[in-house]
Formats: sequence, structure tokens, C-alpha cells
Amino acid sequence: MKFNVKPKMSIWRYLALGYLIVILAGSVLLVLPFASRTGGTDYIDALFTATSAACVTGLVPFDTFTHWTLFGQIVILLLIQLGGLGFTTIVSILFIMVKRGFGLYERSAVIRSLGGSSLNGVKTLVKRIVIGTLLIETVGAGLLSIRFIPDFGVGNGIYFSVFHSVSAFCNAGFDLMGASGSLSAYASDPLVSLTVCALIIIGGLGFCVWGDIFNCKGNPKKFQFYTKFILLVSGILLVVSTGLFLAFDWNVGYADKGVGGKFLCAIFNATTARTAGFYTVDYTTMSESGYLLTVILMFIGGCSGSTAGGIKVGTFAVMIMGMVAAFRGKQDINIGKRRVDKSQLVQALAVFTAYLTIILVAAMTICAIESYSFKAVLFESVSALGTVGLSLSLTPALSVASKIILTLLMYAGRVGVLTIAMAFGRKKLSEAKIRRPVEIIFIG
Repeated sequence: MKFNVKPKMSIWRYLALGYLIVILAGSVLLVLPFASRTGGTDYIDALFTATSAACVTGLVPFDTFTHWTLFGQIVILLLIQLGGLGFTTIVSILFIMVKRGFGLYERSAVIRSLGGSSLNGVKTLVKRIVIGTLLIETVGAGLLSIRFIPDFGVGNGIYFSVFHSVSAFCNAGFDLMGASGSLSAYASDPLVSLTVCALIIIGGLGFCVWGDIFNCKGNPKKFQFYTKFILLVSGILLVVSTGLFLAFDWNVGYADKGVGGKFLCAIFNATTARTAGFYTVDYTTMSESGYLLTVILMFIGGCSGSTAGGIKVGTFAVMIMGMVAAFRGKQDINIGKRRVDKSQLVQALAVFTAYLTIILVAAMTICAIESYSFKAVLFESVSALGTVGLSLSLTPALSVASKIILTLLMYAGRVGVLTIAMAFGRKKLSEAKIRRPVEIIFIG
């Protein structure tokens, strides 16, 4: 006698649903009367904030410090930490705690979600992620406390240091500075600016990158190819974008800063636009070129398996190298002494197209609902899908429908378009038994 057994739910669905459960739980806590100073928050705003925190974005319907009580702020901080570590890591920890063995499929999913390449040592990787995260955040909080304790007192100084260190490393962008405008008061302060930048960069590089650096004891000659490649591309993006920000906004957005302040602001903008959400300069005062550069950086994002969002640095680099190879009439995509499989170029183009399509559809829909400029709506949409958190002060003024759209964008950006596709699509790719004849379509 045969029984129909429902197929086991894929781990991709567990990941997608896991983030959803965390968000919903956070929204319930934030809607409680004692979570806000006003005695209550509309559920849509609570859901929006919970999504922004769990998806480490930073877009907010109102100021974090002035609206939420200490309880609400701690809920947000926990959501940021949970979102930064990633639901994949939490699931892996639970697997380890109950001593359940990882199957080949589960291990592959965990490694892929965390940005790794080897199926061995999943437990070691997860433990290293947790310990490394807490250690880096502690060091960051210690450095920030040097400035924040004199400014806010011992108790508040330590609390502010921990909150901003966690928020920076997780690339969340939530701040407790109130009406001062994120970290604008520290725009010319190298200690705060560079510490926050360092936390953002480390968090945005990805767990496997700094894990490999740790394994090799910082010796570049021993780094894996992926680590060298990502460090090179990330470094180029940081240096080039810093130079461009200086050129575009030397006498515009940075006009009121000294020479040292201009360089700090340019470095900060080049760093935070890669999905962090903090700012030291009001983006409404930036030049049009600076605005467009910020949108491009938000779209690219950080590295795979990191706390950052966007299409990812690896995706961007593979697309550029594929374009160069095509223009030079070469079949292979060579990077150094290695060759990239063409399937990765197809995947990179699919991710790029999916993100671009989602952003344009979302921006077009919001523009149809609201009366705001396309420039402001596009900035907000890219910021949401890229889980950045930078804003042109548009979010608080949006209607419920537009906030729901941005909420969906933040969720999709953090979980990942590929993860969602794999969660609700076919579990395995199947090759057609009969392949169709090849035809040529003119391109270009």
C-alpha cells in the first residue's frame, strides 16, 4: 500500500520564511504601547521598522531615538543583530545545538548563503561568524566609547557605542543621534568616522573573506582567489568613488568643511553608500553627480555572504569582465590566471536584470501613488532593495501603500532574489530531454 507523502520543504523556504517570522515577531513587539514614547505605533509603521531592522536597512518612518523607548530600541538592536548574523547562521547554530548532522543539501545551502565555497567545516564557519562578529563589535564599541562617553555620559555613552557599533558592522544604519541627523555632528571627527567606516567595510566584505584572512594570518600570498579578487574590486570601488565624491561635491555638499573634513566625508560617503545607511552629510545638499554615484553604489552593494545588500560586488565584477571579454571577441572570461564559468555570467546578468526590473516597477508604482519626484522615489527604492537605508527624507511622508512596497523591497533585498526564486521555484534544475535548434538573434 502506497502513501502520498508531502515533499520535504526546501531549506531555501526555511530561510525565506525564517526572516518573515523574525520580522512579524519584531513588529508585534514594536506595536506594544510601552515600546514607543507616544504610547502606541501604527502596525504598518511597526512592521516597516521591524523589516528595516531585521533586513539591516535603516529606512525609518520616524526617528529611532525620539520615538522608541529603551525597550523598543533594544528590540530594534536585537533585530539588527539577528539580521546581521543572518537567519542562516541562526538555523545552523540550532542544528549544532541539537547535534543534528548536516546533509549534503543543507550544508550546500548554508555555505552558499554565507558566501563560502567548501562543504567542509560548516560548524567551524558558523562558530567563527558568531565569535568574530561579537569580537569586532566589541572592539568597535570600545573605540566609539572614547568619544561617546565624554559626550553623553558613562551609561548613555556605553549604550550608544554598543548600539552604533552593532548597527555599523551589520550595515544597518540605525542611529540614536536624534535631530542632529545621523552622524553629521561627527563629520570631521576621524575617530568616529573612520571607526564606523571600518566596521561597515568589515561587515560588508563577508564572513568567508575575513575568515580566509584569519586562516592565512593576514598573508596575501596565501589568500584564496575569491578573497584576493573581492579585496581588489572592493578597494578599487572605494578609492574611485572617494575620488569622484571629492570631485563632484568639493564645493557643493562639502562646501562648509575644511580640507580634512572633505576627505573624511568623501570616504564616509563612499563607504556608507555600499549598504550602511549612516550619513555625515545631508544627501539633499549633494550635487546631481554625487546623487547618481550614490545610487550606483547602493545598487552594487557589498559582498556575498556579508551583512550588506545590493547585487553584490562579485556579480558586478563578473558582469564587467564578461562585457570586456565580449567586446574583445573572446569566448572565455579570464580574471588573472583563472577562468570564470559562463553559467556565472548568466546568473550575474539574471540578478542584475531582476534587481533593475524590481526597482523600476516599484519606483513607477510609488510615483503613480505619490506626488513626489522620480529622483526622490528612485533613491528610496534603490536604498530599500539594496538594504542601504540612505534617504532623501521621503520615507516618513509616504502613504501606507508606498510603505508596504518599500517593506517588500527590503525583505527581497535581504533574503535575496535568488533565494526567493529557489524557495518558491523548482528545487532542482532539470535539463530538457529534447533540445531545440539553435537560432541567432542580432544583438547590439
